[in-house]
Amino acid sequence: MPLGSDPTALLRIGCGSGFSGDRLDAPGPVADALIAAGGPAALMLEVLGERTLALAQRERRQKPEAGYEPALLELLSPILQRCVAAGIPIVTNGGAANPRAAAHAVLGLARQLGLTGLRIGVVEGDDIRGTDALDDLDPWEGDAGAVLEPDRVIAANVYLGAAPIAEALRQGAEVVITGRCSDPALALGPMLAHFGWDEADWDRLAAGTMAGHLLECGSQVTGGYFADPGIKDIPDDALGMATLGFPIAEIGADGAVLITKPAGTGGRVDRRSVTEQLLYELHDPGAYLTPDVVMDITGVTITEEAPDRVRLHGARGRARPERLKATVSLPGGWLGEGEISYAGPNARARAELAGRTLLERLRLLGLDGKSRLDLIGVVSVFGGDDKDDGFASVDAEVPQDIRLRLAFASDSRAAAERAAREVLSLYCCGPAGGGGVRTRVTDRIRTLSFLVPRGRLAPRVTLLSLEDAA
Repeated sequence: MPLGSDPTALLRIGCGSGFSGDRLDAPGPVADALIAAGGPAALMLEVLGERTLALAQRERRQKPEAGYEPALLELLSPILQRCVAAGIPIVTNGGAANPRAAAHAVLGLARQLGLTGLRIGVVEGDDIRGTDALDDLDPWEGDAGAVLEPDRVIAANVYLGAAPIAEALRQGAEVVITGRCSDPALALGPMLAHFGWDEADWDRLAAGTMAGHLLECGSQVTGGYFADPGIKDIPDDALGMATLGFPIAEIGADGAVLITKPAGTGGRVDRRSVTEQLLYELHDPGAYLTPDVVMDITGVTITEEAPDRVRLHGARGRARPERLKATVSLPGGWLGEGEISYAGPNARARAELAGRTLLERLRLLGLDGKSRLDLIGVVSVFGGDDKDDGFASVDAEVPQDIRLRLAFASDSRAAAERAAREVLSLYCCGPAGGGGVRTRVTDRIRTLSFLVPRGRLAPRVTLLSLEDAA
């Protein structure tokens, strides 16, 4: 049943990905469950983080046709035909820094799959680099005192809301690809398109945003990030964790929300797992700011209706903020890292001597930067390969082997490289028994947040098909 054909019908929204790097096989069981349930449904794939977007912007500068989620086609390939046939639109922020290029890539996949009539909605307008929207912005409260340097900006993207997604769906898009938008908007957009809620119906928007917030991190709400052995156990232990079901929200026209997961999958949905995700990343539970609504969850009740079925109600909303958050990414210098292991009797003392040696070397060399030492592991050397559970026994009091890590941050790549090289030199210049050195130097990105007046933005929706890609 297409979205909006019966606005009184229950809407199911599944989440098949919670971040860039999530399990590639996760969307399949969610899509299967939505198809089997029948009725209006949508599938969201959340794959975009602040650092992910900055890396995508940098990639696009080097390669104009790149800059979108690298695993997007792998996520879509197993489910695209089935979702299109069942009338289930897919909504994703996998466009990252280049939604239009992502859409053309998906159209290429559609051609391979024989989906010649596929319609893709592209949402743009979040990228404000080089525009007047960057002028005279106030920093977000967490970055008070930060100064924006437009000529050093790698990425500058505003969190858009659900309205453009809803518009793309109303125009007939079967896949909607966005850049930066609020994570809950990936779910709220289909709700607006289906139920026809007024964009000033704050309580329903708050309920929809709550549902999107519960879905947005994928399996976190179904036991993934929740599990804590002996305290918060997951059924079937490792098997349950290995087969985690990703979440599905059932939303009513009145804003009623129920969270569940596909039958037969691992993990759990209960009051505790839902409560943890509900509170996750909320700076203020009484006033959670999103582009669509200011959400208040302080009056929300959470009820377990049945195994793996949890209902929530009581979210309240207030008028959306007049300024939207923009993440601005700037060069963050270089990070040099090196690791080395020490094993056998007196391993810890030798590792600590190696650390003191490194700090003294950095001082003598006069390298400009900040350093940090960590003892990060035990039984990395003596752990056998024949253990059934993959672990060797650990004696925390007297470790038989230990690994030392040096991190050195600097604005100079040469300094970061030299610091990492000092770890390598410990093979002969360090204490006895060092080995297994690994080093790397990373180009870092610094992110700051600023507030952009809503009126400076002009989100736009474009519908693309294979004819446009020809």
